Amino acid sequence: MTVASAGNHVPIRRLLEVGRTLVSDLDTDAILQRVLDAAIEITGARYAALGVLDERRGELAQFLSAGIDAAAARAIGSPPQGRGVLGVLISDPRPLRLANVSDHPRSYGFPDGHPRMGAFLGVPVMIRGQAWGNLYLTDKRGAGQFTAEDEEAAVILSEWAAVAIDNARVYERSELRRKQLEQAVRGLEATRDIAMAISTVTRLDHVLELIVKRGRALVDARAVLIMLRHGPDLVVAASAGYAQDVRGHRLPVADSTSGQVLERGRPERIADVSARLRITPSELGVPDAHTALLVPMSLRGSGVGVLAAFDRGEHGAAFTEADEQLLQAFGATAANAVALARSVEADRLRSSMAAADAERGRWSRELHDDTLQVFGGLRMLLSGTLRRGDPSRYEDMMRDAIEAIEQGIESLRAIIADLRPAALDELGLQPALEALLGRRRDGGLKIESELALPDAGAGDAALEPELETTIYRLVQEALTNVVKHSGASRARVAVQVDEHEVAIEVQDDGTGFDPTASTEGYGLAGMRERVYLAGGTLEIVSGNEGTRVRSCLASRFREPSGTTRPAPRRAAS
Repeated sequence: MTVASAGNHVPIRRLLEVGRTLVSDLDTDAILQRVLDAAIEITGARYAALGVLDERRGELAQFLSAGIDAAAARAIGSPPQGRGVLGVLISDPRPLRLANVSDHPRSYGFPDGHPRMGAFLGVPVMIRGQAWGNLYLTDKRGAGQFTAEDEEAAVILSEWAAVAIDNARVYERSELRRKQLEQAVRGLEATRDIAMAISTVTRLDHVLELIVKRGRALVDARAVLIMLRHGPDLVVAASAGYAQDVRGHRLPVADSTSGQVLERGRPERIADVSARLRITPSELGVPDAHTALLVPMSLRGSGVGVLAAFDRGEHGAAFTEADEQLLQAFGATAANAVALARSVEADRLRSSMAAADAERGRWSRELHDDTLQVFGGLRMLLSGTLRRGDPSRYEDMMRDAIEAIEQGIESLRAIIADLRPAALDELGLQPALEALLGRRRDGGLKIESELALPDAGAGDAALEPELETTIYRLVQEALTNVVKHSGASRARVAVQVDEHEVAIEVQDDGTGFDPTASTEGYGLAGMRERVYLAGGTLEIVSGNEGTRVRSCLASRFREPSGTTRPAPRRAAS
C-alpha cells in the first residue's frame, strides 16, 4: 500500500516508521509536535494543527499548529475554541474532507491576519473509544485537494498518535504516583524522625536542627529556615542548606510576609522573593534566593513559628502544590516538637531556678539565724568588756571592733534582703520593692519611682507568688547593673500592673553598653530566662544617653478567674 504526498507516493513503511517513533516517546508535548510534522510530510499539507478537547469534550482546550510562523500566529490572536468547521469534528468525530473549507455551511470565515486556506482534511484522534482531539490539515501543496489516500494516511497517523499519547499519559500518571509515593514516604520518615526526637532529644537547639534538615530534604530545597515567635517578632532560630547563619535576626510579625503567613495560618508560595518577601533575602541569610515556600507552624490554633524553604532543586525552581501540602503537614509535627522541647527546657529551667531560689532562702535563714546571731553576741560581749575593763587600754580597740562588726551586720542584712526579702513573703511585692529602692538610695543613687501595684490591704487581688518573684528579681538585677556598671547618678523605676499586663521599666543616665555583646557579668541571661518562663518580652536599649530595660509580662492573679478585682493603687516617689 502507498499514500500520496505532493504528487509522490509514500509507502506504508514510512507510516510504520512514524508510528514506531511516536510510541517510543513518552513525552506528550514531543509526541504532538512529531504528529504535526509527520502529517505535513505524509499528506503534503501546508498547514497542520492539533486541537485537544476539554474535559466535557465540547470545546478545544488546547490548539497546536505547524506551518504558521510566530509573526502570523501573533497576528491571528487567540486560538480557536472549536466552532465553525472545526466544531463539526467535535460534534461528529468522523473524518471530514473538503475541497474548500470556506464553502462549508458551518464556516465562519477567517479572522483578520489569518492566512487564506482552501482544501481541508480533518480526522478525530480517538483514545480508548472516546474523542481526545482532532488533527486538522489544510492547503495541499501541488494539488487542489486532499485525496482518499491522504485521508487514510491521516487516519492511520491519528491512530498511532492515540496509542502514543495514551502510553505517555499512562507513564506520566505512573511517574506522578511514584513521585507522590516517594514524597509521602519522605514525609512519613521525616515525621517519624521528629516523633523520635520528641522522645529522645529534649534540647531545643537539637530539635530545631533536625526540623530544618528534614524539612529541606522533604521538599528538595536549597535552604530552609525556622523562625519562632517571640512576642511581636519572628526570630530566626535555625537554618540548613545554602544559608548564612543569621540566628537571632528579628523581623516584626505585623510588617512582614512571614508574619502574615503566621497570623493567617495559611502557607504561601512565592515566585519572586525579592518582590514579595518585603525584606531583602540577605537578611534571612539567603541572598541568592528566587522562590520560596512559607508554611505556618501552629499548635492548637496558636502560631509557634514559620518554616521557610527557598529554591526548589538545583536550579531554584518554584515549589509545587504537593510541596506545600507536604511541608504544611510536616510543619504541624514540627510545631508539636518545638512546643514539647520548649516545655522540657522550661521545666528544667524552672526547676533549676526554683532550686536556686530555695538555696537563697536557706542561705538567708542560715545567715540570719547563725552568722548574724554570732555577730550580735560578739558585739554584746565586746560592749560589756569595754564597760568593765580599763578604758585607757581597751577603749580605742573596742570601739574599732564594734564599728567593724556593725558594718558587717549591716552588710549581712543587705545580703539577706537581696537573697530573699522577707517583705516579699510577709508583706507583698510593693513593700519589698520600696525596701530595695531604699537600699539603693542609701548607696547614693537618686531614684525616681512609680509603682502601680495591687494593694492586698485595700482588697486588691494579689499576683501569683512566682510572678511577684520575677518582677522583684528583674528590678533588682537591673538596679544592680546600674550601680555596678553604669556609673549613673539617677535612675527611674516604673512597675505598673493592670488586668492584663505587668510593665516593668528601669532607666538610668549612665554609660551604656552593647546588649548583643558578651555581657555575662550583667546578669542578662538570668533576666531573659525569667522573662521567657513568664511568657513575656524583654527589651534592652543602651547607648550614650544611658540604658533602658523594659519588660512586659502577662498578669496572673491568685484569685479564681472571673472575680471582680479593684484597680491597682499607684504609689510614686
